[in-house]
Amino acid sequence: MNILILTSSNDSFNSVRPELEIYVSLAKAGHSITLLSEKESAYAPRFQESKVEVIDAVYRKKIDFKIISLVKKVIKEKNIQIVYATNSRTISNAIIACIGTDVKLVTYRGTTGGLYRHDPSSYLNALNPRVDGVICVSEAVTQHVKKQVFSKNKKVVTIYKGHDTLWYDQAPANLEQFGTNQNNFNVAFVANVRPHKGLIYVVKAAHELADIKDLHILLIGDKISQEPYLSEIKKSGMSERIHVTGHRKDVPQIIAACDVLIHASTRKEGLPRVILESLASGVPVIASANESSLEIIEDGVNGFIVPIKDASSIAKKIRELHDNPATLERLTAHAKDIINDKLSHKTTAKKYIEYFESLLKDENE
Repeated sequence: MNILILTSSNDSFNSVRPELEIYVSLAKAGHSITLLSEKESAYAPRFQESKVEVIDAVYRKKIDFKIISLVKKVIKEKNIQIVYATNSRTISNAIIACIGTDVKLVTYRGTTGGLYRHDPSSYLNALNPRVDGVICVSEAVTQHVKKQVFSKNKKVVTIYKGHDTLWYDQAPANLEQFGTNQNNFNVAFVANVRPHKGLIYVVKAAHELADIKDLHILLIGDKISQEPYLSEIKKSGMSERIHVTGHRKDVPQIIAACDVLIHASTRKEGLPRVILESLASGVPVIASANESSLEIIEDGVNGFIVPIKDASSIAKKIRELHDNPATLERLTAHAKDIINDKLSHKTTAKKYIEYFESLLKDENE
């Protein structure tokens, strides 16, 4: 297959790896892969060794006639059969560029919500009639998209953005740099904080855990050192054991050094990457009961599910794991299972190939 992919690749290596490794695997399987993306990125050497061609492109506008012209040119010169666009700016430009061509246009959807029949902007996205298929990152996202699409001919499928445990086969971080160590019970929370990430409930949970003297909480990400979080940390009774690290490029290594990860999101998300990173590192997760988390976390097997916006339930589960090493050991032992099966990178790459081939087969029938 000749596949053209419109995406961005200039984020940190860890954050883009689950997506970009899909294209590397497609190329290794013998397919011709061309990326319209930033030519200079952390992933450039990986693309070069895998014979993935990268044509420099930066997506600044939803309708960019230079991008549209470039897409049309590449489709013609490389006899492209499938165009795959992965975010709102690439999708809108791809839709216009593909009008009048025979290529199959596929879009990616990574979040629940934000795509509605009554919203005109959705017709520069997956709801546009020119879009032949939508790849959704979770069943929760798929169900939302299917409720919005009109055409039964638009193939909407779930393909998890899988991981590989070997990606996380590296030494855990030294937690002494943050004021704790491996002898303590260390809890991680990771997010570029916005209200729906649920950080406030993690900090409120700390109020109920202050008596556990070896408990330390690491808050990792941007926008944590602000109100109302700072005041809650001061009132928690364990402010000296709550460590705000700021933005970090070694998040997987920090998680790997901790005993458990907390994911306290208060609303639906697609497929939280940090949960997958944690499980792939062998660290169980306490997650709020969002639909996407329920697809990943099996309560009592590789983590715990707690009610949304429930600080006391978070505190209860942290205490349970602290006080019962055998329970923590059992959850840790099963953390990687789902990554090695349902959410493996190899499964993801295989399903992408099968899906793209099915679109071309339908065309020829």
